[in-house]
Amino acid sequence: MSEPVQMEIPPQEQERQPGVQDEMRPQPVTVDRAYRGTGKLNEKIALITGGDSGIGQAVAWYFAREGADVVIVYREEHRDAEKTRELVSAEGRRCLLVAGDLADPAFCRQVVQQAVDEFGRLDILVNNAAVQYPQDRFEDIRDEDLEQTFRVNILAMFYLTRAALAHLAPGSVIINTTSVTAYRGSSHLVDYSSTKGAIVSFTRSLALSLAEREIRVNAVAPGPIWTPLIPASFDAEKVDEFGEDVPMGRPGQPEEVAPSYVFLAANDSSYMTGQVLHPNGGEIING
Repeated sequence: MSEPVQMEIPPQEQERQPGVQDEMRPQPVTVDRAYRGTGKLNEKIALITGGDSGIGQAVAWYFAREGADVVIVYREEHRDAEKTRELVSAEGRRCLLVAGDLADPAFCRQVVQQAVDEFGRLDILVNNAAVQYPQDRFEDIRDEDLEQTFRVNILAMFYLTRAALAHLAPGSVIINTTSVTAYRGSSHLVDYSSTKGAIVSFTRSLALSLAEREIRVNAVAPGPIWTPLIPASFDAEKVDEFGEDVPMGRPGQPEEVAPSYVFLAANDSSYMTGQVLHPNGGEIING
């Protein structure tokens, strides 16, 4: 991996979740041109939710560089999604874009079917999409935001996984994105942190459930990573200070997180299931 660059992040805000990468300054770093693929995922088919930007876009590119074709699921950020397709195509791999609402169980079933219709099978499921609606006071959490957070962040994982299992053969992999907040909590993201804690339990329990089928289930718990979710969630002042409170003193870039997904998707992690990796800038969370 190339040496990470210390970026100056100016104050900025976006009005809608989950945010648009194309509007961010500076742009998140989602690819590492120095990274050499070795065919670890040759001819694999991966479905990645939230793959249009941020960590999802980085995972799509790394998977493609390792030889996988990818299906990208996103809400409506079409410019970001097209950028992801360009990055994947430049690696000589195929990329199917599917836009829609993961909070809808019918759409989740449709996504899996489209992936199988397009590529003939499914080998890797990356449950990554998420939203968050910060509130300083617990009483101010709105019912509609609470329900949307749970529907997108954890219920969609149930919907997609349930649909995908009919197509996942022995040796397939499921990777879930949780968060450092699942372990240390967050006073202004109580609902979001609760979903991320649920994802940890979901990962561990699903791993036990699927072990006999030889399907591995693991997770990644990123710390403060510079993605569209940040300016779409916080005010300009908080964005300006984002990531400065971790031991490494800076936010991480998506390209620093994506190799964890490659490791969990590849045979390198063949003796791991029910586990969580922690690219979080040095926070010790004992999880």
